[in-house]
Amino acid sequence: MKIQGNEIKPGMIIELNNDHWTVLKAQHVKPGKGGAFNQVELKSLTKGTKLNQRFRSSENVERSQLEEKEFNFLYSDENNSFFIDTKNFEQTSINNSTIGEKLKLLSENLKVTICFLEEKPLSIELPTNIECEIESTDGVVKGQTAASSYKPAKLKNGLNIMVPPFVEEGNKIILDTRSLEYIKKIN
Repeated sequence: MKIQGNEIKPGMIIELNNDHWTVLKAQHVKPGKGGAFNQVELKSLTKGTKLNQRFRSSENVERSQLEEKEFNFLYSDENNSFFIDTKNFEQTSINNSTIGEKLKLLSENLKVTICFLEEKPLSIELPTNIECEIESTDGVVKGQTAASSYKPAKLKNGLNIMVPPFVEEGNKIILDTRSLEYIKKIN
């Protein structure tokens, strides 16, 4: 399916130079002179290399036709993570390097969407928000305001994020899985 260069958004998978690329970042730029363009950061799904590319709105790009299936996470070993299709109980595995930082967010029976290209798993999409628990965090420095300052915190799953000053050890929070940012505290 062809899309215009200005329609490219983060998370999309496109075909370019006989390879499949996932869009990491996309920024629409309108310079003082000349036409507007979309500055896009891409990562190859097969080689793992990165590429910065400009797409004018008049350019057409081929969006990869992927098959998406829902799976539940089972477990991980040192190299792969294993998932099960709850409809037909078919299992699939994905290399942990493909999953990347999202691996730390996986928990037993978590529903995920896996994108396949010609029966080969290419990428994994987690739910937008996940509940996490704070393992440790720095104390509040007197004089900080809640609106402008965040402090470092470590989650039980090993991720390091920034949280507002009122979040303490043992608190449960909601985390945005796309940006790995704090959203809100759960009472």
